[in-house]
Amino acid sequence: MKSTTLLSALLAAIIGFGVAPAFAKDAQPVTRAQVKAELVALEQAGYNPAYSHGPDYPADLQIAQRKVVEKQAEAAQYGPSTNGTSDSGAR
Repeated sequence: MKSTTLLSALLAAIIGFGVAPAFAKDAQPVTRAQVKAELVALEQAGYNPAYSHGPDYPADLQIAQRKVVEKQAEAAQYGPSTNGTSDSGAR
């Protein structure tokens, strides 16, 4: 009985150590300028960090984040058409 519990714990530890580095590979350090830019974008979306201790804190932050994402997606929609024909070249 004890060997089954020990084996389960050992297997869980091996899986845990194998999965943890996979998440660490994707993590990149965030610069101070990136954090400031994100805060400015959130403030422009209506978020006020001075009220971060209020009763609506998580909801207000999530609404502002959603607005920033929608604004970024909207800005990404503009640009040249990627489908159609081209008039380059000679006859």
